[in-house]
Amino acid sequence: MNQSAWRLNRDPPNAMLSMHEQLRQGIKKVRNAQEEPMIDISTDILSELAPTGRLRAALNHGNFVLVARDEARRPYGISVDLATAFAAAVGLELDFIEYERAVDVSSSATNGAWDICFLAVDPKRAETIDFTTPYIRIDGRYLAGAHCDVSDSDALVASGAAVGSVEGSAYTLTLQRQPGAENLITYTDIHAALAALDAGKVAAIAGIGDAMAHEASKRQGTRVLSPPFMEIRQAMALPQGRPSASRVLKGWLDGAARSGLTGDILERYGVARSCAILPS
Repeated sequence: MNQSAWRLNRDPPNAMLSMHEQLRQGIKKVRNAQEEPMIDISTDILSELAPTGRLRAALNHGNFVLVARDEARRPYGISVDLATAFAAAVGLELDFIEYERAVDVSSSATNGAWDICFLAVDPKRAETIDFTTPYIRIDGRYLAGAHCDVSDSDALVASGAAVGSVEGSAYTLTLQRQPGAENLITYTDIHAALAALDAGKVAAIAGIGDAMAHEASKRQGTRVLSPPFMEIRQAMALPQGRPSASRVLKGWLDGAARSGLTGDILERYGVARSCAILPS
């Protein structure tokens, strides 16, 4: 965990300056460019939401689709924009608590380190984390090595070949419950998994589709297999035991999806608006 949280009042990445200035003022960039009102909530609920008086948002840098770092090592991306917009809506100052892996976020849910997070929904995680409705769907896919001659995802599983995956990730948790689980080899992070693939220690690795496609573009002979082995549904979340704060977050995110804010944020970072999930 990055112990020194990046605070909202520091200068954001230059490319994102205008957007961040708007969000600081509580102005959300929706389709009709209207200003969205702040949420009227009691001081008791604010205290439940942010016990320290500042909203602490956990970022998972293991998911490159949702968050990245600029040259100054400051975070930016979909998770950052959603957290910033929510903090503005509830009138709280914002700190980012940065983690390198999803498992580091989920395993710290009970120690009071953060107030909101961005993770894929999983029943094991839901034992300690209270999820919103998912707001984005992301494919989980295999990246096959140049030395692997299988034609598709089903053939990979049927072959019994070793598959690398990242410890504690949503796709690993899912694959551990599916056929072929005995062939999974878990690594501490995506870099270690990629190193194993490059060294021929595994036939393929599992990961987020866009990230796997990016890695394939840098490795001759590798390829992303179809079909996806899962649909990863990402949500916002709080630690269990904050029911009133959870209702506020869930209501805000549903409103953001319906207003078009979520779709706007996805498109800002090159993710298709069709990946946004609208509440039923």
